[in-house]
Order: sequence, then structure tokens, then C-alpha cells
Amino acid sequence: MRPYLFLVLLLAGRVLAVETVLHNVTGYTSTKAGINEFSVLVFAEDGKVLATGGPELLNDYAAAERIDGEGRYLLPGLTDAHAHVENLGFLAITLDLAGTPALADAVQRIADYAIANPHVDWIEGRGWNQVLWPVKEFPTAADIDSVVSNRPVWLRRIDGHASWANTATLQLAGIDDDTLDPVGGKILRVENGHATGVLIDRAMDLVTKHVPAPTRTDIRTAVLEAIATLLPLGITGVHDTGIDIGTAGVYMALADDAALRLRIYAMLADAGDNLNALGTPVIAYGNDHLDIRSVKIYADGALGSRGAALLEPYSDDTENRGLPFVTADELFRAVDKANRMGFQVGVHAIGDRGNRLVLDAFERAQNGQPLPLRNRVEHAQIIDLDDIPRFAALGVIASMQPTHATSDMNMAEDRIGAERIKGGYAWQRLLRSGAVIASGSDFPVELPNPFHGLYAAVSRQDRSSLPDGGWYTSEAMSREQALHSFTLAAAYAAHQEDRLGSLEAGKWADFILVDRDYFKVPTNQIDDILVLETWVGGKRVYRRGSE
Repeated sequence: MRPYLFLVLLLAGRVLAVETVLHNVTGYTSTKAGINEFSVLVFAEDGKVLATGGPELLNDYAAAERIDGEGRYLLPGLTDAHAHVENLGFLAITLDLAGTPALADAVQRIADYAIANPHVDWIEGRGWNQVLWPVKEFPTAADIDSVVSNRPVWLRRIDGHASWANTATLQLAGIDDDTLDPVGGKILRVENGHATGVLIDRAMDLVTKHVPAPTRTDIRTAVLEAIATLLPLGITGVHDTGIDIGTAGVYMALADDAALRLRIYAMLADAGDNLNALGTPVIAYGNDHLDIRSVKIYADGALGSRGAALLEPYSDDTENRGLPFVTADELFRAVDKANRMGFQVGVHAIGDRGNRLVLDAFERAQNGQPLPLRNRVEHAQIIDLDDIPRFAALGVIASMQPTHATSDMNMAEDRIGAERIKGGYAWQRLLRSGAVIASGSDFPVELPNPFHGLYAAVSRQDRSSLPDGGWYTSEAMSREQALHSFTLAAAYAAHQEDRLGSLEAGKWADFILVDRDYFKVPTNQIDDILVLETWVGGKRVYRRGSE
């Protein structure tokens, strides 16, 4: 028998194994060679994987502590490659308008919240979506004024690219009939020029500078609230897209206190003050729980609010091509600055013009070659077909969100028409071209459950199994591709593939136990898979029923 690869400690006359064997499971992990299936997982006291395999490992590690997996199913911990942790936490402690079926329901929630929180000076919230309402029109300040007129109300749309304000908020911000639209933004108005109360993209900055900033304690509370939500969903890592230097400090403090119970790959919220303040990348901080080595920039807005920048006008608004946030030179300078400082850049781009603007900036900054920093396009929703091969050619990551396709399918083709939709949510076109797709949810824009994303990626259907047969299913992922995009590809998108993303020797033992076999259940059950246990670094951080 080969030499044992374990150490022992003598304590009070007992021999304690420092290796753990988890057996009697059906386990799967993505690897570079494809899906590896196993029934035994072995990990060391330091939380790193030693081996995966079959029952023979029980003999090889005979002195190790044993855990019976009781026939359950094991997957690598899932990574959400594009999300907003702080926003998810704040949603739990502010006004949540997600899922309101009509304007009247949203107004009623505002009224109820105002009554229940009489001492809140600014009523803030998020989640409304006029596309889901019977009358698919933007709301107005007057709608809020009818229930709250004596204090400012500021409510972000579900995608974060529009906000709804009451008259008190508009007055406080000095927005009137003569206020000019800022570059990259729009103040919605009625025919006489009067502001309706909805501000699109950069126009929101006119108000946000007046909103009281959250305190460090507020941020810490929100982050911890979010983590408590994510661990039961099997999320062991998040790419937090767009933090400021204050949140960076909170993350580092949580890591110092061993309170950061999942892994954060953070992206600074611009290539300006936040980048200047941090200066150098933070890598593998807090026992590999925190990396801050990327920068998030915006190229355009969102499709739902018609702020996504298009090469040709919107099919349902022929005078509108969307809102590019930056010029080509401005974007190049920001990308070049961040890359030269050693930071990856992820640029939000949804429209085909937005995506081309970003690819052009990357090509210029990278001298037409792939860069070890692995720049990213965040969302990459609508891409001109000629631009799809450029992702692989430039080594650019496509950071995409499968549930965006199934949430947007009720309006996407209306916005861009039957021809441009061929480059929309084009997962297979990108994969066939050689591009890497890292999947996420964009929570709290979408629900954070990654099994919803896995289901959407495979089925191209919503959770009601609509439409029949799926929406443009030629672009659907296989189950192997979908799992890879939420695990090893997500790790690759964060320069972490040597540490995370798969259950292979030397990597962290981040894994989940679930109640059914992801690879064998009917497709319409993938989104119903429940997480029974979540482990990070060989330590159990969640067990269903022990909340």
C-alpha cells in the first residue's frame, strides 16, 4: 500500500485524523477534460481537495474521518459571475417592489412602507418593472404623490437603469422643465416638457448625489444579510460587479474577522477615484476569500428601458438608438488605465452598439491580441453577428446571465426585431466561436438562485415552462456547458481556475450537496433542486433544517 497522505494529531489520548472522506455520494465536477463523476471526495484539514474517485479511496485513506453522504448528490460550489451583493442585502431592509403585478400594487406597497416606517427620511427601494404591468407604461411622480408627498421617495427599476421619484425628490434635486438631459441619461417628460418622475441611466445621478450615503455599519449589515441569503442557495462565490472603496474596506474587515463566509471577487465601480484609492490589486486575501482585481465600467443602459445602445433604431421606438454612456476615446482611456495598473476590466454592454464599442476599446487597448488580464463584457446580450468571433479572438470573457433571456423574451424581439435577435442571448454562437461564457444572475435584478439560471440555460423557458418548446432553443446550453459556466468558467473569468471552480486535487473543497441528480432529473425539475448542505474550504457553512 502506498504511504498514507495524512497527518495525525495526538490530543488527550485520542488520534484525530486531519483528513476527511465524504463517501456514498453521486458527485460531478467540471474539468478541462469534461465532466468527472465520482463517489468519494477526500479533503485535507486545510480545506483543500486531496482526491476524488471511487470506493478504493476508503482504503487509501483508512484513518481519515468519514462522512456518509447518504446517497445524496454533490456538485462544486456554484459561482455567480455577475451580481450585486450589497444591493441584495439592502433590498431585504428597504422597500421591495419586485413582482408587483400592476402599478396599483406598487403604489400600495409604497403606502404601506411609508406608514410602517414614519421615521425614514428618504424612502428608497427597488424592483418595479412596468413591462409586467397590464398597462406597460412608465409610472409617474403623481402616482407616488398620491400616497407620499411629504418626503422624498426614490425607487430603482428592477434592472437598476431607471428610477421613479415623487415630486418632493424632483424638487430637492432641482429637476424642472428646463433641466437638460445629461450625457448618457434621459429625463422622461410629457409633451409640454414637464418631468414625469422617471429618470433613465445617467439622469439618475441628478438625484443620487442628494441621497444620504449608507454608513459602514449599513453596508456591513447588508453584506451579511446577502451572504445569509446566498449560502442556502449553494452559492460559494460571487463576482460583485461595482463596489466603491468603502465597500472594499468592509469586505476586507469581514475577511479579517473570518465573517466573509463565501468567496468574493470584487470589481471596483469605475476607473477613477475608487481605482486610484485602491491602487494595486488585492489577491487571495483572507485565506482566499477576497479578490479585488477588476474594474466595472458602463458602456450603455438596459433593453427594458430602451437605454441599451443600438447600431440601428429600436424596432418599437424608431427615433431612439439608446444611450451610450461614453465615447470611444473615453472608454479606451479607462480600459487602458485599469489594464496598465494590473486590473481586469469588465464593461457593461447590452446593445449591439454597446458591445461593439467595448470590443473596439479592448482591441485597441490590447493591441489586437488576447491579454492575460482577461477583460470581460458584462451581459453581452445583443451582439451583431459579425462581432461574435471577436470575443474569442481577443480572449474576452462573455459574462452572461441565463435568466435575463427568459425574463426579457416577453419584450426583447419587440425591441430589436427578428433579424437582430439572432445575436441576442447567443450562448451557442459564442461557445462555438471559442468564447468562454461565465454565468451569473445579476441579482437582485433576477432572483439569486443559481438553479434558476441552470434551468434557463438548458431550457430557454421561464419557470412556468413557457414558451412550449423553449425560446430560440438553438442557443440553449447542454447541462455540461451550463454547469461549467457556473463553476470552472466562472473561476477562469476571475483568474481563479487554479484554486476554485472544480473539485480537483489542490483546489479548495467548495461543494454542495443537493436533493436530486442535476444530470438526470427531467429538465423542468432543474430549477426545483434544493441545496441540503453548503461547504466552503472543507467547512460546512449551511445545512438545511438548521437555520
